[in-house]
Amino acid sequence: MRRPPGTGALLLLIGCLLTVLGAGSAQAAGYRYWSFWEGDGGKNWTYATQGPSLVRPDDGAVQGFRFSVSQDSQDSAQPRRAPDFGAVCAGTPAKDGLKRIALVIDPSTAADAPDGGTPPPLRTACARVAPDASTAEALASVAKPLRYDSSAMLCAISGYPASGCGEQVAGDSGGADSDATDPGGSAPASAADGDSGGGPSAGVLTGIGAVLLLGVAAVLQARRRR
Repeated sequence: MRRPPGTGALLLLIGCLLTVLGAGSAQAAGYRYWSFWEGDGGKNWTYATQGPSLVRPDDGAVQGFRFSVSQDSQDSAQPRRAPDFGAVCAGTPAKDGLKRIALVIDPSTAADAPDGGTPPPLRTACARVAPDASTAEALASVAKPLRYDSSAMLCAISGYPASGCGEQVAGDSGGADSDATDPGGSAPASAADGDSGGGPSAGVLTGIGAVLLLGVAAVLQARRRR
């Protein structure tokens, strides 16, 4: 039996669509790393667009680091403590010639820890540093030892984790379910922006799917005209 014109192309397009979408789901993976966040001046965090070695925050800023597994910046878990400068730096008085930077350091939960280890507790610190100091310098003043890789990616804060740096982790991210910020909190990250993924992102898959579906529609329209 002869197939109607355009059937082969239609089947090919549908097959490509299913293959691409299936591959995206199968390849989905995350990376375990310290993400870097900045307080927005209120009670919210925003994912930093620059690494901590490049950011030079003003006096009164709040900077956050969260260790977790995530596919990219869109699903990365925020620090679980609100960016409250007054609470973090309440016990550190201002001093002439220096600025104060509030830091929230969140090693996350056992779900994100390498090899099922136990992460240290969340902590806050108020760094009093030179006016032109970067976030990395402020962090180093209160949370040594820091560990970096050859590309200047921040791998460990206060020695955690003891090894590894931005390694790929198969499966769903572990930190997305525990990213709630504590609004009453009182007491990272890479040198680049930290965006990475183990497969095509949702946006890419959506775009590919839309193009393929338009192709299917074009084939169907051509068949109707014949």
